[in-house]
Amino acid sequence: MLKRPEVLPGTVDLVILRALSFGTAHGYGISRLIQSRSNAMIQVEGAALYQALHRLERRKLIASEWGVSENNRKAKFYRLTTAGQKHLRAESTNWQAYVDAVSAVLAPS
Repeated sequence: MLKRPEVLPGTVDLVILRALSFGTAHGYGISRLIQSRSNAMIQVEGAALYQALHRLERRKLIASEWGVSENNRKAKFYRLTTAGQKHLRAESTNWQAYVDAVSAVLAPS
C-alpha cells in the first residue's frame, strides 16, 4: 500500500480550485471531494483547508455566501470566480508541465 505523501506546497490552493470547478460547495464537501478524487491520497482538512479558503477569497479567486447544508446546518458555500477559473487553467498547465518534467527525470533511460 502506498504511503500518503505530504501535500506539496502550492498544491492545496490548486486542488481546492479544481474541486470548486465542479460547482459550489461548503468546506466539508470540498474536503470530501478532494479525498475521493485522489483515492484518499490527498487530504485537506481543518485549519489547512479553511486557511486556504480564506486566502483564496482574499485573492478574489473564490467567493462565498452563507446557506444551509444538506444536513440542515448553517454553512458557508464557496464558488469559483472568473478570476479563479483563469487562475485554475494557468496553474493546471504549469502543474502538468512540472509533472511531465519530473516524470521524464524519473523514467528509465
